[in-house]
Amino acid sequence: MEEKIKKLWKEYEKYAKENGFCLNPNKKIVKFLLKGILEKEKKYGKRYCPCRRVTGNKEIDEKFICPCVYCKEEVEKSGHCHCFLFVNKKRKTQSSKRKS
Repeated sequence: MEEKIKKLWKEYEKYAKENGFCLNPNKKIVKFLLKGILEKEKKYGKRYCPCRRVTGNKEIDEKFICPCVYCKEEVEKSGHCHCFLFVNKKRKTQSSKRKS
């Protein structure tokens, strides 16, 4: 599973960078969320958001494939997506300052 997590991590880092945000600076949170995504992929066949429930309604569930259709808007409005996997760069900077 570790190799799958590393591969997915790189894929989502690239996605975040292309969209002007980044992954949560807390690596434990990122790893936990990526494990959840991979578990849902194993169970349901798709990488659903780890924080949203799969309903069984294909039309609804398709919106929750990570990164979900709400991700960009949530990061813009709230500074993070629903599950805190993706955060805006300002939030990342604030988080880094708190650690020092």
